[in-house]
Amino acid sequence: MATTLLPAIQSELEQAYSTARDQLLNERGNADHWTGELAASSLSTATAVSALALARTHYPEVPGDLPTREHLTELINRGITWLADHQNQDGGWGDTDRSYSNIATTLLVIAAFKLAEQTSQHLEPLQLAQAYVDETGIEAGLRSRYGDDKTFAIPILTNAALAGMVPWKKVSALPFELACFPSSFYRFLRLPVVSYAIPALVAIGQARFFHRRPWNPIVWFFRRLAVGRSLKVLQRMQPASGGYLEAIPLTSFVIMSLVSTGRVTHSVSCQGIQFLTNTIRQDGSWPIDSDLATWNTSIAINALSRQGEDVAALGATEWLLNCQHQQKHPFTGAAPGGWGWSDLSGAVPDGDDTPSAILALDAIRRSASFEPSELPRIKAAAMAGIQWMLGLQNRDHGWPTFCRGWGKLPFDRSGTDLTAHALRALHAWQDELRAPGGLFHNQPDDLMQLVHNAFGYLDQKQNSDGSWYPLWFGNQHRPDEENPVYGTAKVLLAYHAWGKAETDSALAGYQWLVDHVNPDNGWGNRVETSLDEHGRICLESAGSSIEETALAIETLLTCPDRDLTQIALNKGLERMVGSVQNGKFRECSAIGFYFAKLWYHERLYPILFTVSALGSALSVKSVRPTDQPNR
Repeated sequence: MATTLLPAIQSELEQAYSTARDQLLNERGNADHWTGELAASSLSTATAVSALALARTHYPEVPGDLPTREHLTELINRGITWLADHQNQDGGWGDTDRSYSNIATTLLVIAAFKLAEQTSQHLEPLQLAQAYVDETGIEAGLRSRYGDDKTFAIPILTNAALAGMVPWKKVSALPFELACFPSSFYRFLRLPVVSYAIPALVAIGQARFFHRRPWNPIVWFFRRLAVGRSLKVLQRMQPASGGYLEAIPLTSFVIMSLVSTGRVTHSVSCQGIQFLTNTIRQDGSWPIDSDLATWNTSIAINALSRQGEDVAALGATEWLLNCQHQQKHPFTGAAPGGWGWSDLSGAVPDGDDTPSAILALDAIRRSASFEPSELPRIKAAAMAGIQWMLGLQNRDHGWPTFCRGWGKLPFDRSGTDLTAHALRALHAWQDELRAPGGLFHNQPDDLMQLVHNAFGYLDQKQNSDGSWYPLWFGNQHRPDEENPVYGTAKVLLAYHAWGKAETDSALAGYQWLVDHVNPDNGWGNRVETSLDEHGRICLESAGSSIEETALAIETLLTCPDRDLTQIALNKGLERMVGSVQNGKFRECSAIGFYFAKLWYHERLYPILFTVSALGSALSVKSVRPTDQPNR
């Protein structure tokens, strides 16, 4: 049933959409795709400083292909200065400049100051930081934050041990020798870390092995035999950029572990150090990852298509097709066909970026200027992506991120947001999947059974209040750090796509969104920062976030019960139009989770989500902007 918007909103919605759309188009610059900009990260900056400081300590007399010692010192000093300027008022550090302090990042920053030999120059900030750590304690604090997942706790303790903050006996021994098995065996070995952390398993496991020798000589002998072979795994998994997953923390942990055991000139160390020197920003910080170019571009195409923009004319089609992985991936062993989050060499095909790209290809083929002669190529890429996606589905009928059947640790298990995204991609291409030559041509019922089972997984994962939790996004204002607005919105879009918006599960989800609108007529939360009288960063809740408000509005527009959503929608759209008019629609929030629940924000997210929501609103009420520049 169509949604009727208030007259006041109808008269302003077109202009708000045009403004947001033009801002998004301008964000490309002269490129054929969107790169975006990830938040500067205290955690990344701290780990990069520690890695470079340890490399400097163990530097050879002749650096060879490595940067000069003077250059390393310059980068270290710039990183330390940035960290000193971004301490929170409570004495700790958060993952980003809009994040609350946490024990993990604060420990890593203290370690960076120590390894950089900068403690005497920053006594007062470090005293405040130590007081913050002492409140919970190192081990208790990490256990509280990460539970049984050792993926990030052990690297943090390793960094702390290298800085002399904890004894090596506090660092659990990781079975690096297991990396010598074929990657197809990893899911059966019950490894203590998640799938993406194999490089850390090897490098940190070896650092612990060399810094604290096993007491059993037989164990020492057999583990020593595995050192060289497991190092070859590190070499095989390292991308051309030198950065594992393009992630600064993961790469830094690998480098600091290797150089601390005298292997600063090893090829893995040299390439990793080069990666860190290449990714520092002008202000002396490092981001959590290089960029999310593929993710941002596919979201932009999908957002612009909501209002029928000619996305084929954007010129991004060739670029997006070239981002599809055509060979077995050395990091996860993933088959060809998937997309990662970036076009850079360290990205890995995954279960969220792949359906997003498949949906973008569907939007492109439906555009006004799309050349029919390009359809076979577009279709072939989409079918290869769907085939890759189908091979990823878990036995619980949900979709994980990287590897099928790996385990239940965070970011390896199935996710509701990933499953919903996969379902929407399947829906967009279902006719081709059933057509002659399609993946389900001979078994059309199998497709519907697969869809039915996936919705069964979503029904099972629905919370008792009607909401869903996502895997890769959070809300730092909630005690559990979950983001039910994002999760519920993404799942409901899949229910709508497959004509299931009137089921009890979906209606309960719509009701939850309506019931959780904030007093400011938005959804979710964001953080604003200010400086106290000492120049330290203060964090204050500032109400709803642009990203979550936009997602909630776009989703509520699909609700079949107009009476349920009308008031919330009208007020939400008024708020969103106002945010475009006052320019606040460009203010991003720390809602994204990176690996190991590291917070990030992305400069393009609020703009992307605003365009998608406003475009959807215009489409629902059949109003088109009067000015649609062909860009």
